[in-house]
Amino acid sequence: MRFTKHTILSLAAGLGLAFCQQPSGSTHASTTAVMEQQEKAIFASGCFWGTEYYMQKAPGVISTQVGYIGGHVENPTYKQVCTGTTGHYEAIEILYDPSKISYEALAILFFETHDPTQANGQGPDIGPQYRSAIFYENENQKVIAEKLIATLEGKGFRIATVLLPSTTFYVAEDYHQDYYDNKGGTPYCHKYTKRF
Repeated sequence: MRFTKHTILSLAAGLGLAFCQQPSGSTHASTTAVMEQQEKAIFASGCFWGTEYYMQKAPGVISTQVGYIGGHVENPTYKQVCTGTTGHYEAIEILYDPSKISYEALAILFFETHDPTQANGQGPDIGPQYRSAIFYENENQKVIAEKLIATLEGKGFRIATVLLPSTTFYVAEDYHQDYYDNKGGTPYCHKYTKRF
């Protein structure tokens, strides 16, 4: 006996079973479409707690996670990075919807929520892990960052931010994620300052 899809679903319903039916235009296609709307940005601007605090609030940001990038040690721990010898930056990886926020808008927020003129640290946090950097994912991100830096330098700022190609991003320990949301308070070394 040959069973049609309708027959199988009817039998299943009679047995109290449920199957997910995909609407025309499958769920897989919808999921793929959502994934295609996500892009990634990675910024380092001192203590990653403060950077995440501001980036999470931007409309169009889907998710954030803090971690380490740019060093020579695989899977570094916070304790290792704090020695200043691993070469890593404290950074934030952002997934965002480019139909709701542009990379340029995120980069402007980056430049306006820390001091991009301070070298080897941010505020009271001094050390190579607190340096200012943009880790670009593609040539377009690099061009946008270069344009913004040129604009700031044209306004008289001496920018310490470096541009580096994205490398392996190591997610930091759980207690660093969503730090200010979990602990309360506001950043001690980041504040918003309009620069553009």
